[in-house]
This record gives sequence, structure tokens and C-alpha cells, in this order.
Amino acid sequence: MFGEGNAASSVFGWISIACWIVVYSPQIIENYQLQSGEGLSLLFIYVWLLGDVCNFVGAVMAGLLPTVIILGVYYTLCDTILLCQVYYYRWKRQTGRHVLPGHVPGEVSEDTCLLAESSSVVPSERSEPSVARIFMRYLAAVAFVSAAGVAAYFISNWLPNHDDETSPLLPNKKLGWDIQIIGWTSAVAYLGARLPQIVKNFKTRCEGLAPGLFVFSILGNMTYALSIIAASRDGDYLIRNASWLAGSGLTVFLDVLVLTQFFYYGFVSAQRGWVDRAAA
Repeated sequence: MFGEGNAASSVFGWISIACWIVVYSPQIIENYQLQSGEGLSLLFIYVWLLGDVCNFVGAVMAGLLPTVIILGVYYTLCDTILLCQVYYYRWKRQTGRHVLPGHVPGEVSEDTCLLAESSSVVPSERSEPSVARIFMRYLAAVAFVSAAGVAAYFISNWLPNHDDETSPLLPNKKLGWDIQIIGWTSAVAYLGARLPQIVKNFKTRCEGLAPGLFVFSILGNMTYALSIIAASRDGDYLIRNASWLAGSGLTVFLDVLVLTQFFYYGFVSAQRGWVDRAAA
């Protein structure tokens, strides 16, 4: 459709899809392990859900590939799972059911005291991974997901009845004003969702938050924006896709801020640990 930019646009698009498939997994697993969803801001999840619903509606109206529409349903389902985890673990705590407590600042119970005593007896068994180790772990995960996206591109080219299109995420027709409104609503929702989470992180010091959620969000948004730009640099085309560019590109900066908070608080905690051990 746009000439020699097709291949690059398609590769970036498939990498973006691979990122969005796994983006929720780290936080869902983190919530399950902690038996708590208190690391997430409820407003963050609700507003992100609004963005995903608008994204799904826009994909249907724009006539995107069925794969993208299915992904829209998948995003909405994952948002719902996060919400259910938060309310379910709150319900279990309120009804007095046994839940292995995740460490959330400000919450103290008999179980947390017992865990604190056990950790003081055997500190080596309860040591947290270092910030550097977490960084290397996610760097390897990003490389794997990127490779999976590239592999998906080559596989899609080998499939029968494949036509030479750009990114599977991009529309094949001009977008009407109704789709543009939905696109801008989605972009504003994605941007606004990060703000309550950033505020919450100052209070919780990013406890209970999985950095992978934002690592894959950054990579997914960057590659999505690049898939749009690689397809064409024509002014009219970029204006038509301005809402998707804004929703992806600007969100990256807020996600980087969240990761900065995570690594800052992780570094501060490590520094305090070193000071405590030196004083002991």
C-alpha cells in the first residue's frame, strides 16, 4: 500500500502485537503471588479499560483484521482479570479467609508480623532479586518477545493468500470523524490512566507493581508508533493516524516515568539494606 515501507511497518506491527499479548501477564502473576492487587490503582485499571474498549470499537469500525479485533477483546478480558483480582483479594481479607499477605505499606497483621520474624531468622531464603537482576531478566524477555514478533512476520508471509500489506494493526481505508473521535478518546484514556498510578507509586513505593507491565507497554507502544511512521510519512496519512500516534508515543514517556519510580525505590531500598547491615 505504501511501497517499500511495507516490510518495516509489518515487522514493527507484529512485534507490537507480541508485546500486547504478554503485557498483562507479569502483573497478573505478581498479584497471584502476593495474593493482593493493592499495588495497582483502581482508577488506572478502569481508565485503561475505557481505552481498550474504545480501541476495540475503533478496530471494528475501521475494518481492521480479525486478529486485531480479537486482540481488542483479549485486552478487555485482561483488564477485567486485574479488576477481579483486586476485588477478590480484598474480599478474602475482609471475610477473614486465609491469604498469604503481600507486603503493602500501612497494612499490619498477625501474619505479617510472623513473616517478618521468619525473614529475620532466615534472611537469605527471603532475599529479593536485585534491581540489576530484574533489569537483565526483562531485557532477555524483551529480546524474546521481539524475536517472536519478527518470526510472526515471516510466518505471515509464508501463509497462503498473503497480500502485501503494511502492519496488521493499520486500517486499509480512510477514517471517518466517528472513528477519529473514538481514537482520540482512547488516546486520552491511555494517557490519563497512568497519572493515578504514578501518584499511587509515591505512596506505595511501587510495592506490588510488576515492572514488566510497563516494559512491554513501552515496547508495544514504540513499535506501534514506528509501524505507522514506517508505512508512510505523508502528511495527510499522519494526520489521520494522529490519535494513534499520540496515544502510543506520549504514553511511552509516562511509562518510562513509572519505571523510573520502580528502579529508584528499588535502589533506595537496597541502599537502606546495605546501611542496616553495616550498622548491625
